[in-house]
Amino acid sequence: MYDSRGARPPAWTWALGAALLLAGCSSGGGGDDRPDTADPGAAITQQPKGADPFWVNPDSNAARQVKTYAKAGKDTDAEQIRKIAQQPTGEWIGPENPEQEARGFTEAAQKSDRTALLVLYNIPHRDCGQYSQGGAADGDAYRAWIDGVARGIQDRPATVILEPDAVLHLVDGCTQDRFAEERYDLLRDAITKLRSLKNTKVYLDAGNAGWGHPDQIYQPLRQAGITEADGFAVNVSNFYSTEDSITYGKQLSQKVDNKHFVIDTSRNGNGPYAGGDPDERWCNPPGRALGETPTKKTADALVDAYLWVKRPGESDGTCKGGPQAGNWWPTYALKLAQGSET
Repeated sequence: MYDSRGARPPAWTWALGAALLLAGCSSGGGGDDRPDTADPGAAITQQPKGADPFWVNPDSNAARQVKTYAKAGKDTDAEQIRKIAQQPTGEWIGPENPEQEARGFTEAAQKSDRTALLVLYNIPHRDCGQYSQGGAADGDAYRAWIDGVARGIQDRPATVILEPDAVLHLVDGCTQDRFAEERYDLLRDAITKLRSLKNTKVYLDAGNAGWGHPDQIYQPLRQAGITEADGFAVNVSNFYSTEDSITYGKQLSQKVDNKHFVIDTSRNGNGPYAGGDPDERWCNPPGRALGETPTKKTADALVDAYLWVKRPGESDGTCKGGPQAGNWWPTYALKLAQGSET
């Protein structure tokens, strides 16, 4: 199999929604892995809208870690983690309360005059039974979940990254062929539903520069409804360089009606990892670094934005000493920040 994947947060570690945050509840991360928030110092603020119109969650795991380090007098570490905390990152909508979460995040973003960045990752038979396995029980449950997300967003500004790996895992053989027809139908329906919202943009995941060639995925993307989406996303949760991602994206764009695309630059500062087991080079690789900070000011007109879709510092899975997928891992977060020039 191609090196196609980066791990995603599992259902039980996703954020509850900004409405709950504002009510005093915690966001993202699992249980005891959350950093302390007793010290109210070192507030997290929004980035300038002109360069980066996306919402920064002031109660993210990284923001909480900044406060934990500051309270402990670890000011140098706090400033390193602030490199993550001060940037907008994707909010991965969980399976249980999609309407509540989507409403909470988009309301909080709108109050800050920003756009919410949402990641939808709940397709049935998700991740082929690997670290981030799960997803909706069946097609009907998935459609109901998408309906809930849409009701939560309403007319508020949102950019949606739709189903990382869903198309790619059909192409590379990870997902069984018997699920293909339903999956294509579900993706087309999701794009149609979300694109009907007044201020929502939808980017369908389209793999990364290291897994294969655009010739292998462009027809499946068409089957999944890419022509009706705003564009596609590349390098989600992976480590390929921005330059290589632009090359891959432009080659693919030529085959899908010159669609625009976005690039996940969250952890690609040092490019992909070349050591260890080739099948798990994507999983918590050492020596990586934060990439370009999120912005709509990119190096190519076809690239709508550099985004941090994967939340830096959250584990890819129980490999190389990491906690379960999606859990906050402060040691790894600190190394990503220390390795970057951000």
